Amino acid sequence: MSKFERYLTVWVILCIILGIAFGSFFPPVFQAIGAMEIAKVNLPVAALIWLMIIPMLVKIDFAALGQVKEHWRGIGVTLLINWGVKPFSMAALGWFFIAYLFRQWLPANQIDSYIAGLIILAAAPCTAMVFVWSNLSDGEPHFTLSQVALNDLIMVFAFAPIVGLLLGLSAITVPWETLILSVGLYIVVPVILAQIVRRATLKAGGLAGLQQLLKGLQPISLIALLTTLVLLFGFQGDQILAQPMTILLLAVPILIQVYFNSGLAYLLNRACGEQHCVAAPSALIGASNFFELAVAAAISLFGLQSGAALATVVGVLIEVPVMLSVVRIVNSTKGWYERGAAQRSRPILGRQKI
Repeated sequence: MSKFERYLTVWVILCIILGIAFGSFFPPVFQAIGAMEIAKVNLPVAALIWLMIIPMLVKIDFAALGQVKEHWRGIGVTLLINWGVKPFSMAALGWFFIAYLFRQWLPANQIDSYIAGLIILAAAPCTAMVFVWSNLSDGEPHFTLSQVALNDLIMVFAFAPIVGLLLGLSAITVPWETLILSVGLYIVVPVILAQIVRRATLKAGGLAGLQQLLKGLQPISLIALLTTLVLLFGFQGDQILAQPMTILLLAVPILIQVYFNSGLAYLLNRACGEQHCVAAPSALIGASNFFELAVAAAISLFGLQSGAALATVVGVLIEVPVMLSVVRIVNSTKGWYERGAAQRSRPILGRQKI
């Protein structure tokens, strides 16, 4: 990592503070930016996410995607965590902490709504920002792209039934426009643009030119991440300042489920003998959430001022700092991981960085 990346947690904290401050002192500005949306997808945030993930996608050589089958164990582990563990573990944590342990400190009429928001948050695996986490953990980019694409496909069919089951509803309204538009904005369009840039660069300057381009794009990606944080916290600053105790209590089950699911995915990959460059993004994808969809679904189902909407906003609040801590953990334990994985794995194809 560069010096700037090493202190990324500090910049994140500063951007959170700035976002809350700007949102409080300049609410008309953030209201105007927040109104720039289609199907509840904010377009300025979408543009910033492009700047975050396109540099990672430029690294990907689609001709090498066939190698992903060598990492079938990592794909299997991630699917198990995302769809067989995370929504259900979050429901259990929500019921224990919100409905039981913290009940006396929360508004009684919002208890069920808070739990619903936590479930919605956990039922949608992250789509866009995992490319950033994968890059920071030196993850296999082809695996990350394939895993995200597969999760997107499953999400179209599994999101509503899982949420409906856990909420005890016979039917649930899914914001399909938001889901489809988000996949298009955060996956399809950036992939196309990135491949156009990659091919043009290779044609003009070869591999050396591509390496130089990637080096130049890296700071842009991180600056876009920090700018996105300022916007997100500017949008939610009033709620954060108005309900600090509620937000702190809602953060507890979210934090536990992030570390539980990322740790479980990491350990299962190690037990299977999977490479660290796959286990790291597998753990990160297994733990992170598609908060854009979660917030939209919570608002659509329960309303803008509901406890469910607030619970999903708390997911936004802690997503980046917590995922950065997971990145630090998987990076610092790489030596330990590889010693254990090497004893269980068979020879597999090496990772290609470009």
